[in-house]
Amino acid sequence: MLGEGCQITADSGRSGGELVSGTHSHYAVRHIPAHRNRDTLIPAVLRPYTDLSHAKTELLKAAPGTKSVLFNSNGSRLYAMNLEGMSIYEFDQPSRKVGREFKFKPTKGTGWDYVTDKPIPSYQEKPVEACLSHDDKFLWISLHNAEGIVPIRVDSLAANYKIADGQTVKKVTVLYPGLSNKDSFYVPLIRTGKTPKIIARTADSKYLLVSNWHSYNVSVLEMNKDIYPYASLVSTIPVSSIPRGIVVDDRNNRSYVAIMGGSSLAVINNSDWKKDTDMVVESNPRHIVMDTSGHLFVSYNKLAKIACIDLATGQSLFTATTHAAPRTIILSKNHKFLFVTCYSSDFVDVFKINDDNFEKLASLPCKGHPVGVDIFENNDTLEAWVCSYSNGSISVFSFNKK
Repeated sequence: MLGEGCQITADSGRSGGELVSGTHSHYAVRHIPAHRNRDTLIPAVLRPYTDLSHAKTELLKAAPGTKSVLFNSNGSRLYAMNLEGMSIYEFDQPSRKVGREFKFKPTKGTGWDYVTDKPIPSYQEKPVEACLSHDDKFLWISLHNAEGIVPIRVDSLAANYKIADGQTVKKVTVLYPGLSNKDSFYVPLIRTGKTPKIIARTADSKYLLVSNWHSYNVSVLEMNKDIYPYASLVSTIPVSSIPRGIVVDDRNNRSYVAIMGGSSLAVINNSDWKKDTDMVVESNPRHIVMDTSGHLFVSYNKLAKIACIDLATGQSLFTATTHAAPRTIILSKNHKFLFVTCYSSDFVDVFKINDDNFEKLASLPCKGHPVGVDIFENNDTLEAWVCSYSNGSISVFSFNKK
C-alpha cells in the first residue's frame, strides 16, 4: 500500500479537479525497506494456540480524542481516528511510527455533549469510526457532526483529486512527520444521518452500513469504486432507538445492529435492506462482533457485562462481568479470545472463550479512558492496540502465544 504524493487545489463549491504538483512516495521511502515483504507480515494460516500471556505494554503518542483504531488486512498499517484532533494517523505496525497524518480542514458545526445531553458548538470534521474496503484501497470515515461519511483513497493519494459538480466535499491535508512536505486534496461527503458512528461492509465490498446515533436509523450505501463519489444511499432503515455497533453476517445474509438506546439487536435482511425483527437482549448493548460458528458477542455498556449469544435462537449462552463501561470488543483471529476496552474504569479485560463460559485471563491497566481496540497477530505474538480518548495515546499490549 504505497502512497503517491500529490497536491490538489480546488474550492469546495467548484467543479473539476486540478492536479498541480506532487511529492512522491514519502511514506514508502521512509518506512518500507526494500527487503521487507509486507504481504508476509501475517501468515496465510496462523499456527494453533490455546493460551495467551501478557509480555509487555508500549505507550505510543496519538492525538487528542482518539476514538477508534483499525488495522488493514495484512497488519502493516493501523489507522487511528482522532475525533478531537480532527485527523487520522496512519501507524506503521513494525516501527510504531506515524508515517502519514490525514488532517481535515475544520468547518463550524453542531456537536453533542453526552454528559449534559445537549447540543454544543463544534466542528463538522471529527472522525469517529472507519472501515476499509476494496482490498484496503478505500478508507471510509464517519464524521461526527457532518451527517455523513467520507472515503479516502489511501493506496493512491492522486486518486482523490476528482470533484463532481454540486458535490459537498471536505479538504484533507496530508502531513509527513519529520518532513516539511504536504499534500492536499478534497474528498466527497456522502450524506447518511445525524451523528454517524459505526461503519461496516459486506464481504464483497458492495455495501456499507452506517449507524446514525441521533437519527435512530441505519444508512445502507452501495459502493462503486470506479464512479465518483464511490457510494450512494440505497436504503434508510428506521430502528427503535439509538443504534451503535453493527455486524454483517454474509453467510446468512443478515446484519445485526446494537440498539444502545434500548434492549435489542435490530436484525436486517440484506436482500431487501429492511428490518426483519428485533432480537431481545439485555439493556444498553454497545458493540457486537461475530465468530464463524454462529455466536454473537455483545458488550453491555451500563451493565459492565459481556455476553455470548446464539444467533440461531437469540438466547444468551453465557455472560461475564467486566470493569466499568465496556466499549469496543474484538476477537482474536482464532476467535478464542475476546478483548474488551473498559472506558471509565481505565482497564482492558482479556477473556478466553470456552464452550460454556468466559474465563478472564487478564485485567490490564490502561489510563486515559480506553475506547477503541484492534488486533495484530503473527505466529508468535498477538498485539492489542488500544486507543485512549482523554490522553491521546495508544497502548500496545503484546502477548505470547502458547
